[in-house]
Amino acid sequence: MLKWRVLIPSVILGSWAILSLVAQWLPLHPNQITLAAILQPPSFDAILGFDDLGRPLLARLLMGARTSFFVAFWVVLISMSFGTLIGMISAWLGGYVDLWIVRIIDVFLAFPSILLAIALSGLLKPDISNVVFALSAVGWVGFARLARAQTLSLKRREHVQAAVALGAGNFRILRWHVLPLLLAPLTVEATFGIAGVVIAEAGLSFLGLGVQAPAASWGSMIRDGTLYMLIAPHLVLAPGIALCGVVLSVNLLGDRLRDYLDVKRKD
Repeated sequence: MLKWRVLIPSVILGSWAILSLVAQWLPLHPNQITLAAILQPPSFDAILGFDDLGRPLLARLLMGARTSFFVAFWVVLISMSFGTLIGMISAWLGGYVDLWIVRIIDVFLAFPSILLAIALSGLLKPDISNVVFALSAVGWVGFARLARAQTLSLKRREHVQAAVALGAGNFRILRWHVLPLLLAPLTVEATFGIAGVVIAEAGLSFLGLGVQAPAASWGSMIRDGTLYMLIAPHLVLAPGIALCGVVLSVNLLGDRLRDYLDVKRKD
């Protein structure tokens, strides 16, 4: 049972990543309009059918996967890098630096992150690069809190105190003695961050603040399909199932990774 709980999510996420990376080289025509095929259901000629403009839904689904993967990758990478740096500096220096950084983090936490992302996306020109910026601007907070808490604990360890006593510089201590021990909890946090970013990107696109037409996004596909749910439910079911499958798989693998890295549970 445990094997299938890991294998199936791994296959789903692996397929998502691979198809996202090779989608631009596949013979896909996501923006090709066929008037005679408008709202046609799935068939042998088109596995997922056509949308309200006669575009092949499978091709648009794969390009939407590429959009979500691109946004998730860059947002998590930027958020984790910036948040980890801020959290480590805050905990290591302490004093007024730590006090002000904690206050800034509290201000960000006082508002729902998705509302801040919507506000930033609304102020900026709606495109994929601004979506990455908006989600990164609110996504670093969780990584900063985690890195700060872990650094506060690690700075009292014997090997860190020994490095301080030997005269090692702050950068060297943080790079070689603190950061390697932060990678495990940060990796687990990143897995759950991927799920959150995929949902957030779909939500922004659903509201019209994400990628713009004719580019494909799972959120915009669901938005367009809601107008035809009674006569063409496949327009919503296809991107909805893909979105749920990716998010569920990320969460399941994140839980397994957390259990695997949890030393207390192993004992």
